[in-house]
Amino acid sequence: MSTATPTMEDYIESIYLLVQQKGYARVSDISDVLRIQRPAVSKMIQRLDQEKYLIYEKYRGIVLTKKGEKFGKRLLHRHKLLERFLETIGVHSENIYSDVEGIEHHLSWDAIDRIDDLIQFFEEKEDRIKELRDIQGKKNEHDHDGEISF
Repeated sequence: MSTATPTMEDYIESIYLLVQQKGYARVSDISDVLRIQRPAVSKMIQRLDQEKYLIYEKYRGIVLTKKGEKFGKRLLHRHKLLERFLETIGVHSENIYSDVEGIEHHLSWDAIDRIDDLIQFFEEKEDRIKELRDIQGKKNEHDHDGEISF
């Protein structure tokens, strides 16, 4: 079995989300979500069909296989987990989406599991997050714009 590329992961995650939201996914929907031209989407859909992540029937729509659904769910969990992680550690909300998009494909599943553990550690006791915010506040007193100057 081949390993999914970051591009394949983006497609599977988008298809999974579309199916969750609308009950179905079409090439045009995926094209709109990913901002990719329809011919390129069609080509990737055919590849994902060959890799058994989905079943594609031209003009009928896209159905995720069990493999595709399980992987899509895992990818969405990874995305939401990384958003929670960045939020927990105090990343500004306007940066979270692009930061997640920038890192999600570059972390091992082991790293994702450890991040999950860390979030759980912080959420189990609210005072831990308060301590982190106190540390961040002290750093920000020394650097008003949030950037370290060299």
